Amino acid sequence: MKLAIMQPYLFPYLGYFQLVAAADKFVFYDDVNYIKNGWINRNRLLLGNTVRYITVPLAGASPSRKINEVEVLPRERWLRKMLEAIRHAYARAPHYARVSELVGDTLSSATTDISTLASLSVIETSRYLQINTDFVPSSALYGNAGLNGADRVLDICMTEKADAYVNLPGGQALYERKDFDSLGISLGFIQPNLRPYRQFDDTFHPGLSIVDALMFNSADQVKAMLTEKVRA
Repeated sequence: MKLAIMQPYLFPYLGYFQLVAAADKFVFYDDVNYIKNGWINRNRLLLGNTVRYITVPLAGASPSRKINEVEVLPRERWLRKMLEAIRHAYARAPHYARVSELVGDTLSSATTDISTLASLSVIETSRYLQINTDFVPSSALYGNAGLNGADRVLDICMTEKADAYVNLPGGQALYERKDFDSLGISLGFIQPNLRPYRQFDDTFHPGLSIVDALMFNSADQVKAMLTEKVRA
């Protein structure tokens, strides 16, 4: 069983979903400290044919609070404006109708904390792409919040009886292969493959939210991109 663990990000980029597709179970690391100016409540899109952020505004966001403790501001203060910006930006994209529905339904959900909302953006996108990975929040199951860093990851792997732990390249600085080998768990890293696809003009802007890829490509085409990964 292949396990992956990542913080919940808002409609993250293709590399995140390549990790999702490579795992049998994906743990949302939701009870660790919130990271300001990261990807938990924002991502990048082509707005006005320029790379800009869309951001879900939060109440009381602080690195001293856990991700699942940070609340989303009432939607009447930001949702309509965000969806309108996306409409102006992508109305001419070939898959706008279906993808705008996906984004709107996700952001309009009744969730009140950013952890659940960001996790939902990953889960609903995975369903759209017919990825069958299982998802679970770390706060719901493991009871190991007293552990830190690699020790906590290893504990989750043992609880899940994982044969393999897969991560993005940033994890190479965090984990020692010998620690996983000693428990009979293989450690692997996925190198994201962000190959160009057609956007509005000849300039390709890589690493944008999955929403951008979905606007310009069918679900089958995007799912195929998720298998085009290189293992380091």
